[in-house]
Amino acid sequence: MMIAEKFSTGELAALRSELLQGVMDSWDAAQLLQAFLMGRGYGVSHEAALTAAARVESSGCSLDVIQQELEGIALVQ
Repeated sequence: MMIAEKFSTGELAALRSELLQGVMDSWDAAQLLQAFLMGRGYGVSHEAALTAAARVESSGCSLDVIQQELEGIALVQ
């Protein structure tokens, strides 16, 4: 079951900072997205996180795209 959740700007900015920090490939970025969601009680498939990570990376880590992708892959547990 997909959810529509608004994460705070602060949470998204911190996630964006982590994504931009250092050298991170899509696999690492997907794991970071998974950890972010799981830490807030949501489930997410690794395949969905990989796809979302690629979209986030191609957007230049836009906060709006991060929000949209998180909403699209987060699953209620």
